[in-house]
This record gives sequence, C-alpha cells and structure tokens, in this order.
Amino acid sequence: MLTLAQLDKIAGKKVDRANAGSFLSAFNSYGPRYGITLPHREAQVLAQVMHESGAFRWDREIWGPTPAQERYDTRTDLGNTPERDGDGKKNAGRGPIQITGGYNIGRFYEWCVKQELNPPNFRKNPDLINTDPWEGLSVIWYWTVGNPTGKSLNRYADIGDFEMITKKVNGGLNGFDDRLRYLARASLVLLGRDPNNIEKFQADKGLVADGITGPQTRAALHKELMKLTPGATESKDTAVAPVTEEKPVAVTPKELDKPVTETKGFWERVFTLVGLSGIGGASWLGDWKVILAIAGAVAIVTIIGLVFHAQIIARVRELKEALND
Repeated sequence: MLTLAQLDKIAGKKVDRANAGSFLSAFNSYGPRYGITLPHREAQVLAQVMHESGAFRWDREIWGPTPAQERYDTRTDLGNTPERDGDGKKNAGRGPIQITGGYNIGRFYEWCVKQELNPPNFRKNPDLINTDPWEGLSVIWYWTVGNPTGKSLNRYADIGDFEMITKKVNGGLNGFDDRLRYLARASLVLLGRDPNNIEKFQADKGLVADGITGPQTRAALHKELMKLTPGATESKDTAVAPVTEEKPVAVTPKELDKPVTETKGFWERVFTLVGLSGIGGASWLGDWKVILAIAGAVAIVTIIGLVFHAQIIARVRELKEALND
C-alpha cells in the first residue's frame, strides 16, 4: 500500500496532506481493481501525477484567466457551449491530472456510474471532483480509459515505454526531464532505496554511475520493479533504448561551417567563376552586347549574394542540420 511517507520521499519534501491524501484514498482502494498498483506500473503513474500536480501542490487548474483559458468558454471541442456563458471557467481542470472541459467531465461521470461507484453530478458541480474519493479516481479513470487511446496505459508501463506514456498524458513531451526525475525517484522508493542516490543503484547493476536516468538505467529499474510482482515476467518488448531514425548526412561546402564573416571569399569565388564562364562563352560567340549584358547580370547577382550571404548561409545550415538530426 502506497503511503504519505513514500510520497514525501519521492517529492523530496512534505507533500500537501489534503491533496495527497485524496489521491491515496482512491489509489489504494480502487487501484488494485484496475491493476495499476503493481510496482512497475505504480512508478509510471506516480511520475506523471507528481509532475502534473507539482508534487500534489495543485489539485485544480490555476485560473488567470490566461488568453488560452479565456477561449475555453467557446471551445466546443472540450464539450463547452459556443456561447460566452462562463462554462469555460466552470469546467476548468480538476484533479491531479486535471480533467478539463464538459466533455471529459461528463465522460468521467459516466465511467463512475458504469463502475457502480454512485458518483455525485460532476456536470452540475465540477468542484465535486476535488472531493474524496473522486479526486484520486480521476487519475484511475484517465489512466484506464480517459486518455486519448481509450485504453489502459498499463500496456506501455509493462514494457517501460515512458516516452509513450508521457505523450498520452501530456500530448507531447513537455516537462519530460522533470517527469523522468520523478520516475527515477519513485522507482527507487518503491525498491526501498534512497531516491537521492541513483548512482548507487547504477553501480550495483554494473552500469555507469553517472546519475543520468538514461534508457539502460530505466530498463534496469523496470526489471527490478517487475521482480516485486510474484509471477511477473519482463516483456521481450521492454524498451532498453529509444528507437532512432537514420537520416542521410547532408553534404555541404566546408565554408558553410565557418563563421559568416569568413565566408565571403567562398561566395565571391562562386559568382566570379560563374561570371567568367558566362563572359568567356559570350566572347567566344563574339557579341559585345551579350558580353555587357552578362557582365551586368553577374555584377548584380554578386552584389545580392554578398549583401544577403548571411541569410543564404543560415538557410543552408538549417537545411543541413535538419537532414542530420
């Protein structure tokens, strides 16, 4: 059973007793029903909840209102009405992972009804989400069916796919480093270790003790957490390292890797070579008017190239970096 003392250790400070207590009351009571209290899953849940709630500092969205929050009022995609009637603020985020909008609040209510939990009317009064046991149950709902996949995130936790879980909770990888920090601390606490000494764990497992929770360290933590569940076997799909996409290396002139102030000679040579070739060709044809026209055009192009060479180089470098990423 997860305790306040463990949450304190994971947070590195004394967490808010009311907010953390609301979470624990549901997590410990209902979590086993949905399989999220197995240690390797629990660590993943805690990492996300700790980040999203500021280590249980907040249990509802801080209302400014910000420009984005002002638009809540007419966001029908959130399940709010198209009129400016105040339902944006009414349906602002609540709970450790912040259920936002009339649509999600309604879905949470319907799920609670289906689970025969006898919930109050969250649609009428969303503040009731922040009462027990609903505050903690909102996390279980989101983890189980409320996330964008509509399916339990346990399947990602079982293979240690922390990146994918973060994307399903956040929509991207915002705050990834902080979430990763909490994952390491939660894992160490659940293993009965010092959350401030990841280096000791790394050394014990024959890893480089650099204090960085990289893919190999995460895989080792995942493996140890799996051992705490009798009969559990590590999936062959456990991610030891992130998948990287190989891209062709961009081939560009060495001059483009120099400071801009050292590249003028390069552009001058390019335009001079083009100009001389054009003039030579025209001379061979014997038409002085063509020679003058080409010479004038080359002069204009050269001037433009010298004036805008910094911008040209910058664009080429951006292209090179994009290809090499």
